Amino acid sequence: MEFVFYDFETTGVSPEFDQPLQFAGIRTNEDFEEIERVNFRCRLAPHILPSPYALVVTGIKPEQLIDTRLPSLFEFSQRLFDLTERWAPAIWLGYNSINFDEEVLRQVFYQNLLPNIFATQFNGNLRFDVMKLVYAVAATNPGSLTWEVDDAGNPILKLDSLAPANGFSRHNAHDAMGDVEATIHIAKKIKEHNNSLWHQLLENSRKDVVFGKLNTYQPHDLVVRFGKESPMTITGCLCGYSSDNPNRAIFFDLGAADPSDWLDASISDLVSVMAKRPTFLYSISVNKVPVLLGTSKFGAEHQKRAAIIAASFEFRKRVGKALAARFADVSMSISLPVEKQIYSGFYSKNDSELLEQFRRSNWTKRFELLSDLSDQRLRQLGRRLIAFNCPDLLSPNDKKRYRNFLTKKLIATTTSIEEPEWITIKKAREEIIYLREKTNIDPAIMTAIEDFYDSWKTN
Repeated sequence: MEFVFYDFETTGVSPEFDQPLQFAGIRTNEDFEEIERVNFRCRLAPHILPSPYALVVTGIKPEQLIDTRLPSLFEFSQRLFDLTERWAPAIWLGYNSINFDEEVLRQVFYQNLLPNIFATQFNGNLRFDVMKLVYAVAATNPGSLTWEVDDAGNPILKLDSLAPANGFSRHNAHDAMGDVEATIHIAKKIKEHNNSLWHQLLENSRKDVVFGKLNTYQPHDLVVRFGKESPMTITGCLCGYSSDNPNRAIFFDLGAADPSDWLDASISDLVSVMAKRPTFLYSISVNKVPVLLGTSKFGAEHQKRAAIIAASFEFRKRVGKALAARFADVSMSISLPVEKQIYSGFYSKNDSELLEQFRRSNWTKRFELLSDLSDQRLRQLGRRLIAFNCPDLLSPNDKKRYRNFLTKKLIATTTSIEEPEWITIKKAREEIIYLREKTNIDPAIMTAIEDFYDSWKTN
């Protein structure tokens, strides 16, 4: 199966409230031989401000953000969606892609009314993550890679450190294409020196394989990492699935606790155990390529404890309820910003068909289609898109509401105690002050960035 290595450069670290500015992807065969590459950018959407820190890290100049020669975010999303269809089926992978880049991809499709936000999991596509592979190497065969270490002696697992340390000399860090090329280099090196590990984890991109391993209730190794610590391996087995999400499981560390001591534990006690670090109850997302490996290290005591769990249905059921309580899903709440309602339900068949029409229509027709959508999230996002891309279709009152929306979004004059989750003018200026005082960034660069935010006074 072919691979698609990909990466985004974004305006910040929030998939919900930031946006991509660059996408790069390289399609290869199973031997990492390049078939095709793409690299494209877009300009800033009207309702988003970039983090000054992100501009410094990526080297993107303020004038590039508003360059009208670049496509809009909506046009960018259309091209990206077409690419996921044209390159299917493939395994989509990057470096920390499952936790970040894929969430960015889904938000781009969601907020721009593309019909399928799960494109990397449909049409025969799968997903993988080279960073998880690096964790596995660090825990099981660290000598096969060269590592820089931090002051505490822990290996530095960031790509911009790992790639040069392992012979990739042309890494243009924090450029999407540079990160894609570096990721391919690391993947190739790991496969050459850890072929069995590569194939074990690649199999885990299929959740039926992960279910198959877990449902044996036999001991397996799970690689976990907390903060900047070195990844570590624990030996354990399945201890139930979340009562509200079959793709979320609990893994019991058989070396850290005896399940016999916990068979009568209450749900609240189990929730407390799950919240601790270290713990003996670890959450696994079955559909996110967990680093779950075969093991030969377990002994008779491990086997005995695993058998107790396998025979204790009521205990596993209680653990599943505790897991659901631990990760209670509040995304269904309509009080959340629309960006955070992305997982608040699947689209109806009719809405999905309308989104397909929306995708292929002109703006006048798109405006007409909005009233036929039943999903309030889609109608709200759709009205934004009309305001961003074809404001002449708006009534005078709608134009006024749009200006008020931008003011509230960017200036954020709110009486709420909680700070907005997105970048506002106030937050940007605070970040600029910090960067000037605490870093050695070229003052000319900081002045250009500061001038960009000052210009919003008159917008």
